[in-house]
Amino acid sequence: MTRHLEYNMINKKDIDLVIDKNEVLRYLGYGKKEADEITDGIIDECLEEISEIARTNFVYNIYEIKREEGNIYFKNSKFKIEGKDIYKHLQNSEKCAIMAVTLGNEVDKRIRYYSKVNLTKSVIFDACATAGIEALCDRVESEVKKIAINNGYNITSRYSPGYGDLSIEIQPKILNLLDAQKHIGLTVTDSYILIPRKSVTALIGIGEEVKVVKLSCKDCRLHDNCLFAKEGDSCGNTKTARK
Repeated sequence: MTRHLEYNMINKKDIDLVIDKNEVLRYLGYGKKEADEITDGIIDECLEEISEIARTNFVYNIYEIKREEGNIYFKNSKFKIEGKDIYKHLQNSEKCAIMAVTLGNEVDKRIRYYSKVNLTKSVIFDACATAGIEALCDRVESEVKKIAINNGYNITSRYSPGYGDLSIEIQPKILNLLDAQKHIGLTVTDSYILIPRKSVTALIGIGEEVKVVKLSCKDCRLHDNCLFAKEGDSCGNTKTARK
């Protein structure tokens, strides 16, 4: 029997983030190596800037799942998800949290500015912002996990459009479902790119018997051109919800 899960749509703004410098170094390709003094100083500068200008906003909601003919639907909406990979990911889920997070337009503007005046700092700033958006995703995932556990459920790892066979063409549907433009100023281009760029949408399965599937880099559409994969590393988007 499906139990009721207590929740309402959550929209929070200007969240304080702690960005792991080790994650920044990983995105910069350092792996476990330490950065030189100059690079380390620039990272600190960028992290401070991001803390000042980022608008760390997110919105998420939790929906009941129903399944028909190999597709997933969400009750009380016209939202439909197609794809064997996401169907498998949510196969034991009774509900699904859908989330959208962003660091805001000012972060994008700063990256573009540094790309014109200081290419090195632009690259480092971009890596800091990437680590920042992942930290924000982790924050939302932690909230969803807490809600789930308090109601006797477990959660899957988060799963984003563009991974496996979940097409990025689903982005507009996610934003419309969450009314993300109104809540966090998040929009999408005709080519399905999120604006601001440092933004993420994702789905998290919720259920009593969910399986936490360890996502594989080989399933990612960017795998063949991924610098992390060539170094035997991961971009971080394949980490599981429970470790």
